Formats: sequence, structure tokens, C-alpha cells
Amino acid sequence: MEITLAIDTATCIRCGKCVRVCPSGIFTQQKPDGNTESRTTGTPAGNDQENTPASSSKNRFEIRIVNPETCIVCGHCVAACPTGSVEHGDFPAGKVHKIDYGQLPTPEQVLLLCKARRSNRAITSKPVPPEKLGLILEAAHRAPTASNSQSVSFTVVTDPKKLLEVSDFTIRTFDKVRAKLQNPLLKPVLKPLLPGLYRYVPVFERLKRNHLAGNDPILRHATALIFIHTPASHRFGAADANLAYQNGSLMAESLGISQVYMGFVLSALQQDPKSLARTLGIEGRIHAVMALGVPAFRYPNYIDRKEVQVQQI
Repeated sequence: MEITLAIDTATCIRCGKCVRVCPSGIFTQQKPDGNTESRTTGTPAGNDQENTPASSSKNRFEIRIVNPETCIVCGHCVAACPTGSVEHGDFPAGKVHKIDYGQLPTPEQVLLLCKARRSNRAITSKPVPPEKLGLILEAAHRAPTASNSQSVSFTVVTDPKKLLEVSDFTIRTFDKVRAKLQNPLLKPVLKPLLPGLYRYVPVFERLKRNHLAGNDPILRHATALIFIHTPASHRFGAADANLAYQNGSLMAESLGISQVYMGFVLSALQQDPKSLARTLGIEGRIHAVMALGVPAFRYPNYIDRKEVQVQQI
């Protein structure tokens, strides 16, 4: 991919912010004679010169660009430039937006949102409004990714038949595991090796009974599922997908939409990672699954967690 990158020297105030934020070290600052170069230092810490007019920038080092082919197209340089002097072909004017920091929630509001978020499994039959589903997806898509790969994709399932297929797959997979664990020939060997797994045998049996009774113990009557997946070759797929999940989860809470992390579905996918993906037309590896629904009620209280464990070094 060819990168188009330049500095508008007429408006650049040489503040060095692009130098300081670029993860690829593409931006440098040099003295006019070219004797001194730095890729890691720009404006000294505490000397915020973003509003200094360009006319007073002549005493600062010139910004130059080296090895633009190493750009990962993260946009840090464009986002950090106070004068719009970084010209990046992937971020034309229509893709650059001013931030009104006065519109951001306060730290107390953000913390309250985190405290209020719970897995609310009391879900009604009402569908999640499309506009709210869109906001949840947009928030998830905005999460950071390793090396700015942006390799995370989303598959939204709202078809009741497909939702049932997800539940059926999970129960069927658990039943196969239960059968192996209870096999009289395998049990004497497996139980000493996997004692923790055997405690799930009654859980698998209970889930199957409730599923056959129509109680939907897997999806809890969720009306939408979001599968978060990446190419199988992506080394940081699990981390990237779960960062996306957290963004989407907080957005769901702020919208009053129930969200539940589908641990049972993911556990089944670990046993059989391909068949459900084929059924849903998903290419790559599924790393996270979010169930969504309109709640019957919202929790009126939040409760304290265990004391935070922090090691100070």
C-alpha cells in the first residue's frame, strides 16, 4: 500500500507533537544545518506550544519525514497536529474531526457506568432497536488493535432460527464432552487428570434439560448476538476482539441494553471451532460473543467488589 504523507511547511509550527506520537518513528526534527536529529523528542514536556503562531516557529527544528512506507496508518500524527499541517492521504479533511473535550463524561460518570454494568439475563422478547445496535458496533469498532491492524470483524445474528442453531450447537457440543467424560473406559484415566472438568458434568446435564424444555439456558432469550472474529492468522486476534467487546459492552450499558458475555458458546467453540463458523458464514476465528436484548428491568443498585489487588513496585 502506497502511503502519501507530507508536511505543509507554511502552516507547521514545528511543535513536534507528530514526532512524539508516531509509533513508527516516521517524523523527525532537525536543526536547519541538519547536524542534530531526534525521532523521539519534540517539544519539551510541559512546554505546550500548540497555539503558538507559525511565525515564532523559526527557532524550532524543522519537521521531516523518513521511511513513510513503514506507516501503519494509525492517524496519530493527523489527530495530534494542532494546525492541520500533516497531510496524510488516508485521512483527508472529511475524516478529521475536532474534539470538544467539554462534551466528554466526567471521570465520576465513567466510573459509575463501569460500576453499573452487569450481565442482565432478564431479557424481554423485544428486538434491540437497529440504531442502538449500530452504536454498539461503532463503539466496538473504535477499540484499539495491535499495530493498528483493524482486523476485527463482526457478525450480527438476529434471525430466531440462527439463534436457535447457536444454542443447539452449544448443547450438542457439551453433550459430546459429557459422554466422553462419563465413558467407563475413559473415566478412570481422565478424572485424575481433569478433576476440575468433571464438576461440569451435572452442569451439562442441567443445561440440556433446560434447553429441551425451551428455557434457553444458553442465550437467555437474547434477540441478537454479535460474533467478534479475526483472520485465523492474526497473532493478537483474541486481545483485539476482547478490547472491542469491552467498548461495545459499555456502550450497551449506556443505552440500557442488556449484554451478556457468551462464555458457554465460546467454551463450545474451543471444542469445535469450525462447524458453527461455517453455519454462520464466518471466516477466521471467533474470539468473543456478545448476547444482547431489551431488559425487563434495570438494576437499581450496584454492589462493591472485592478489594482491588494492586502491587506497588
